[in-house]
Amino acid sequence: MSSRRNFIQQLTAATGAFTFLPFTSKAFANEAENMHARFHAMNDADAMTDEDFWGWIKEQYTVSPNLLNLNNGGVSPQPKVVQDAHIRFYQFANEGPSYYMWRTLDEGREALRGKLAELAGCNAEELAINRNATEGLNTVIFGLNLKAGDEVVLTKQDYPNMINAWKQREKRDGIKLVWLNLELPVENEDAIVQQYVNVFTSRTKIVHVTHLINWTGQFLPIRKIADEAHKRGIEVIGDGAHSFAHTDFKIPDLGCDYFATSLHKWLCAPFGSGLLWIKKEKIKNIWALLSSVEPDGADIRKFESLGTRSFASEMAIGNAVDFQNVIGSKRKEDRLRYLTDYWNSKVSDLKRVSFLQPKNKNGYCAISCIAIEGMKPFELMDTLHKKHKIHTVAIDWENIHGVRVTPHVYTSVKDLDRLVNAIRTIAI
Repeated sequence: MSSRRNFIQQLTAATGAFTFLPFTSKAFANEAENMHARFHAMNDADAMTDEDFWGWIKEQYTVSPNLLNLNNGGVSPQPKVVQDAHIRFYQFANEGPSYYMWRTLDEGREALRGKLAELAGCNAEELAINRNATEGLNTVIFGLNLKAGDEVVLTKQDYPNMINAWKQREKRDGIKLVWLNLELPVENEDAIVQQYVNVFTSRTKIVHVTHLINWTGQFLPIRKIADEAHKRGIEVIGDGAHSFAHTDFKIPDLGCDYFATSLHKWLCAPFGSGLLWIKKEKIKNIWALLSSVEPDGADIRKFESLGTRSFASEMAIGNAVDFQNVIGSKRKEDRLRYLTDYWNSKVSDLKRVSFLQPKNKNGYCAISCIAIEGMKPFELMDTLHKKHKIHTVAIDWENIHGVRVTPHVYTSVKDLDRLVNAIRTIAI
């Protein structure tokens, strides 16, 4: 760990893609920089299938060699360099908790805010660091000035925590929830947009859009929906729990007014880390969910008044961002889609097998949902686990029935061959 006296000064002054790594592992930082240079000297096609590089990435994780984890959509493991950072910052804090937590690590949030803003492509003054997408989205949902009769458009395929938050506002404040029930997969983006537009009225104030539907892996055309909403004076909340650090985009480009995500999913940051983004001019319109000196002020930091929390976990997010930068967002997206295409193509000939994610390349990435005729979702999930030691998750929600499969950057082609063999054994 750097000198206690100049830790924050050095961190704030650091520049480049890898600012956090040297503070916990100089050796790994040097290795990562060399791997980054080698990897990004390749063309995109070669990089996507360079098993030497992706094998090195796999080595950075401490995942079980026995259990094949293909439920990264729930929560992802952290690379060892992130785990080590978490432990070191935690030990640092324990040397004098009230001093090092409040006077050192807490001050490091501004450097981290800038780091995350760079990855997100936004103004640092629009970004709050919190614990997960649920917290960020609840902050917006409960902080909005809505009154009885105001309409909110959402779908039955949105995340349950968000659905329940809106139902609470409906019960408490008398707002009206307008429901869509999407029949997935949908290949035509414009058809999805039209379903939203069809229910917009002069009373619609908010449209809640899940960027990437966690049940099936379907991307919704959030920018097109947002553009149509804004034409009618409707604000847009984007649930990016599964899209951020999964695919290559900048948050402002989505066209939302509000956006939140979990960082412990595709960014592989410490468990219980997330971010909230609010368009600068909208911050003053959202009441702080927890106590704040200026709950209706224009400073994004009003959403960070959480009291004592894990500063060590928070600061280790910086190492996760650096690790993301070693790969690069676009090349990460390419690799994840390549892995999906790889295993999908090897079981698509089976008559009993069907997929619930779209075929359009813009409509999916790492998340697939598979069904096998004659098997219930939980039966298939249990068979994969008990007989093949493959961890997936059964989806039995609304009109979606299948098993979700989500590889990550540490998943190898050989791992997916194991999945393919298991599916072929089950489905033939």
